[in-house]
Amino acid sequence: MNKYWNEFLKKGKIKNLPVIDIHCHMGFFYGSHMPYTEPEKMAERMEISGVKLCVFAHHYSLFDPEIGNKIVIEVVRRFPDKFKGYFSINPNYNLKDNIENFEKYNDVFVGFKLLPDYHKVPLSDRRYKNIFDFADEKGIIILSHTWGGSIYNGPIEVEKILKKYKKIKLILGHSLHSAWDKTIEIIKNYENAYLELCAVMDERGVLEKIVSEIGSDKILFGTDFPWFNHHYYIGSLFGAGLSENEIRKILYLNSFKLLFPTGKGE
Repeated sequence: MNKYWNEFLKKGKIKNLPVIDIHCHMGFFYGSHMPYTEPEKMAERMEISGVKLCVFAHHYSLFDPEIGNKIVIEVVRRFPDKFKGYFSINPNYNLKDNIENFEKYNDVFVGFKLLPDYHKVPLSDRRYKNIFDFADEKGIIILSHTWGGSIYNGPIEVEKILKKYKKIKLILGHSLHSAWDKTIEIIKNYENAYLELCAVMDERGVLEKIVSEIGSDKILFGTDFPWFNHHYYIGSLFGAGLSENEIRKILYLNSFKLLFPTGKGE
């Protein structure tokens, strides 16, 4: 049992162990009740659980980027120490305009967010080409929803992108959930691919298997907050039998290096 357990159980967070959540959302989502969807409430919950920074896409921007991405700008400008934003992409919109807007707000956006399953457009579809070309040229982060059995963002589509684009930093949201052996193979084969942990914890032993196969350097902490609870995910990580060094990398250091490659974070 690592030394973090007792402090976490007593206080709900670790004083000298910051957390970066690389996969968050914000705002109302139809048909669902989430009590902490606005930035003020989210910031309060982050303080309680020791989360230093959330990188998020607003729910509105998943369907209408013009509306949702504007809200992201407003929130990050109000809470620059708590939030950074993803520029969400709907491939049915004009992506040239999206690139211009992304560059205009480089203090707000750290990368792009893609949801191929939701938009029913495969990752390799030509409608994403401008985004991938731009991100590859600049070495920009892309967080894409992925899932093991998906024809839109499953292993086949992910590998098409990784074979072609070598400089993007592609974060596999949900770690190609359920296709665990293929997930491990992809991380071994592609230097610019990273895993994100949201939904991984719903299967016992999977995190331990992944770490034993590939180590902890390319695993990023993410929860889909406010859909899921930070305490649950942090506690699951503490209970996975990992070393303190592995935990620190996953909770903070790996994401920090991606977000702030110069070493100067906010």
